[in-house]
Amino acid sequence: MARKGAALEMAVLGLLHESPLHGYELRQRLKATLGTFRAFSYGSLYPTLRRMRERGWIVEGEPDPNATAPALTGRRGKVVYRLTAEGKERLAELLAEAGPTAYDDEGFGVHFAFFAQTDAEVRMRILEGRRRRVEERRDGLRAGLARTRQKLDRYTLQLQEHGLDAVEREVRWLNELIDTERQEQAAAPPQKNQKETP
Repeated sequence: MARKGAALEMAVLGLLHESPLHGYELRQRLKATLGTFRAFSYGSLYPTLRRMRERGWIVEGEPDPNATAPALTGRRGKVVYRLTAEGKERLAELLAEAGPTAYDDEGFGVHFAFFAQTDAEVRMRILEGRRRRVEERRDGLRAGLARTRQKLDRYTLQLQEHGLDAVEREVRWLNELIDTERQEQAAAPPQKNQKETP
């Protein structure tokens, strides 16, 4: 998937897979779900929704009159967005991606937010890829700090050490997640091969 806007596309599909939402609800859910990872430009939300509708991944409809969602005042009725069968297929494709774009800062945050819907093997590949990416960043920061430590004033040095500490914390967090995934996969009952004949 193209990197520009792909994270928002995946996030919208993932949220609509959970339940139909109108635009305001979708914005709030995006903020609540992904706020710690990525501050989306909400100006890009409606063009993304329009593009997804044109591709047949979502449909617009009237809200359910029996729904208990909080009412918004305004002249125009709320448009509710729902996932189509094609949208579910597209989401499955995006959730199965475990390449380099799933490891970068933006892609990882969105993938991680929908790990509950992601296959265990894909989760593991993404976590391991992210760990490699962050370890490379950590090693680069360590090497740079070792070269320039004597030339830095104490404030710049503290800032760089703070950045290095944050990256090291992420590596430890990823190690814990990977260990947990491995333990859960080892404890899970083996799945039968569907190709086996009785």
